Amino acid sequence: MELGCGKGEYTIAMAQRNPNKNFIGIDRKGARLWRGCKDALEQEMDNVAFLRITIDKIAYYFAPGEVSEIWVTFPDPQLSSERKRLVSPRFVGYYRNVLPETGGVLNLKTDSEELYEYVLEAAPEYGWGMLENVKDVYAQDCDPILKEVQTFYEKMWLAQGKTISYVKIKI
Repeated sequence: MELGCGKGEYTIAMAQRNPNKNFIGIDRKGARLWRGCKDALEQEMDNVAFLRITIDKIAYYFAPGEVSEIWVTFPDPQLSSERKRLVSPRFVGYYRNVLPETGGVLNLKTDSEELYEYVLEAAPEYGWGMLENVKDVYAQDCDPILKEVQTFYEKMWLAQGKTISYVKIKI
């Protein structure tokens, strides 16, 4: 599942690479989702779907344990309000409602150094297990998909010389 999926670039790319798994892109703005929906239909992908909902409603659409992994790519870092961050305890609480009881995986890819540092500091405080920590995706060895799939915003941030960071945590 990709939350705040925008145009669905990661949702589509992950589905292409894993045809035997289902992928759901979620965003609250239909104009953003249109591109991903169109691409999935044109490519006749049967393992991709998109939902236009707010993230706080995911438990209405997915059963407990139905989702194993969540991706959050280039969210607004919400620097002035922790409770609005898609990787805050508030949102992680929503995610836990659809992840397995034993926990699931949350992937964050961001251009925001502040958001990246926030997650590194928050993880031990909230009992999130750090599985992977990549300060600079393009300067370090990491999963190739982190470099191969670039969202609209990632391309824009890279053109501006920003560092792209990635963390994978068990929540």
